Amino acid sequence: MLKIATFNANSIRSRLDVILAWLGIHKPDLLCIQETKCQNPDFPADAFTSAGWHVVFEGEKSYNGVALISRSKLDDVVFGFDDGAEPDKTRLVRARLGKVLIVNTYVPQGTDVDSPRFQYKLEWFARLRRLFEKEYSAQDLLCWAGDLNVAPEPRDVYDPKHLAGSVCFHPDEQAALRKVLEWGLVDVFRKHNNEEGQFTFWDYRIINSVKRNLGWRLDHVFATAALAATSTKSYIDREPRLAPKPSDHTFLVAEFSV
Repeated sequence: MLKIATFNANSIRSRLDVILAWLGIHKPDLLCIQETKCQNPDFPADAFTSAGWHVVFEGEKSYNGVALISRSKLDDVVFGFDDGAEPDKTRLVRARLGKVLIVNTYVPQGTDVDSPRFQYKLEWFARLRRLFEKEYSAQDLLCWAGDLNVAPEPRDVYDPKHLAGSVCFHPDEQAALRKVLEWGLVDVFRKHNNEEGQFTFWDYRIINSVKRNLGWRLDHVFATAALAATSTKSYIDREPRLAPKPSDHTFLVAEFSV
């Protein structure tokens, strides 16, 4: 069995104890982390390696940052794009875990629909689609995980009527995400869970957002059909979001029989 998880930490150092405890209990083969908010010299790598984990990371102060934490050593680790534009090394890391190819992304949030940052987000998805076309085959055993900052469907937000057209639930970014998925990727969580109210993010600014389940499904695990065919389960672990001083996101897990 291969267990892959994803988690937006919203500061790796602030959430270090939460992550180490979760790793010790759930023992995934791979944990994809986003928003480490930590320069490389300050990354708490020793805390992971001393606990028996392998870790690769690329970060910057106060913003962005991605990492891969694994039970065995990763191969072919690459950060960022190589298409002549801004590499965005702190938003994208790729690797190989055995025979499975891994893509971990922290997609730009977009800030505001009328902002240049929103257009950058749409282009970011287009760049990722081109990367898949160039570097991979839809027949590969490939997993794309991370905080994608898009809720794909009305059931993926707590109030689709009120939130319609807002950042992370806008038709343009939903279409941009679909364009990437059309390359040949399956929503592993939705393969196993069709219910409404399944969220991975609850805004700090909303009082009792978790208890009231006023959330968004922004974190995802996608896989090529060949890998998705081996998926046995996928679930959201909401418990860490209820812990003291949590991230505003929680862990999403997918298991495969490869």
